[in-house]
Amino acid sequence: MPYKNGNYCAFYVSEPFSSSGLGAHATKDFVYYNSLRAWKGNDANFPFIDSHDKTYNVRDNSNWEATLKPRLRERLRNSKNIVLFLSERTVNSRALREEIDYGINTLGLPVIVVYPDYDSVEKLLYNGSLKQEIENLWNKLPIFRDSMKNIPTLHIPMNKELISTSLNDNDFMVNSKRESNVYIYR
Repeated sequence: MPYKNGNYCAFYVSEPFSSSGLGAHATKDFVYYNSLRAWKGNDANFPFIDSHDKTYNVRDNSNWEATLKPRLRERLRNSKNIVLFLSERTVNSRALREEIDYGINTLGLPVIVVYPDYDSVEKLLYNGSLKQEIENLWNKLPIFRDSMKNIPTLHIPMNKELISTSLNDNDFMVNSKRESNVYIYR
């Protein structure tokens, strides 16, 4: 059984994708993922453990079935949760569908949903509940919307302190997760 200590980051990038190309660093959601990596690089105590660093890198021209999909699944199996960056830019791509479907419906990984266009919990809420515009973002990724009932999901803004708190929260780790529901920090 793999040691599940990583945080698997899921986000949309257009294909073909190369993390070493300048185009990747201009892709908004990749930039947010890189923020977590930078925070960890600047502060060893920041609780982010990058599941993508746990396996060999893949090339853009790698075969989906033979290389890419198995590598994604291996990284997910070594993870305790998924950090999903969800925004207006999110597109229902093959890779994102695979990550979410396998991570939630096969592995039961809890999801920490980061809304990068929002910087405070208050901006996510209306009368104490998630705003309709936030819930509408779930429709951009139907496999996530339809699978949320199977796992706990924590919904947070792009805020370093809240991300740090959520990565340390045992309620959103696969081996100690709380019951399936939609959660927000108040």
